Amino acid sequence: MKRERIGDSNMIKIALAEDNSFLANSIINKLGLFDEFKVKIHALNGQDLLGKLEVDNNIDIILMDIQMPEMDGILATKMITQKYPHIKVIMLTVLDEDQTIYDAIQAGAKGYLVKESSPQEIYDGITQTLEGGGALSPNIALKAMKIIQNPDSVSEAKADFDLSERELQVLQQLTKGLNYRQIASNLIISPNTVRRHFENIYKKLGVSNKVEAVQKAYLHKLV
Repeated sequence: MKRERIGDSNMIKIALAEDNSFLANSIINKLGLFDEFKVKIHALNGQDLLGKLEVDNNIDIILMDIQMPEMDGILATKMITQKYPHIKVIMLTVLDEDQTIYDAIQAGAKGYLVKESSPQEIYDGITQTLEGGGALSPNIALKAMKIIQNPDSVSEAKADFDLSERELQVLQQLTKGLNYRQIASNLIISPNTVRRHFENIYKKLGVSNKVEAVQKAYLHKLV
């Protein structure tokens, strides 16, 4: 299955986001069967991956798990495709529920493979995706086609959590990385009022800090 070795500059540079060390090693071993592939980054979650891409985003494709701590693969995909549009993302997961497939596609994923895919299936998926196609395991392709034909069968993850218009404005400002005083200045309210809005936002979203609030805002399309 080994191909003829090629120059490093022509290799396909891959990042893997997978928190399970056993599965990560299995995937890396499958990728290692092909000389065209170079795994440059292994991240343990979406947040870890974003940090490593800040240092080096010379990556062609990401194989992204979905269920990970700190930041899941759906949110990470959404943020990466916005910040690094040159990088293509393939979800590599055990999850094949309609909603998960829909959310992954909405987030910008270019492919969706199950982890038990053979080395050749992963190779074909990566190369097809880089050539402008899409990587889909057979059962995933069938589900995706049904979703496309009947999108109403899958409900969007969007929810308002009973947030007021002002609370949504504060949340929008928060996703820009602004602090209390900056948000207060932009919305022409006091920092104490901003703080009270944050307390209400955290309670309604069921989160305890800014990072969790931003993640939930993106995941549920609040911003």
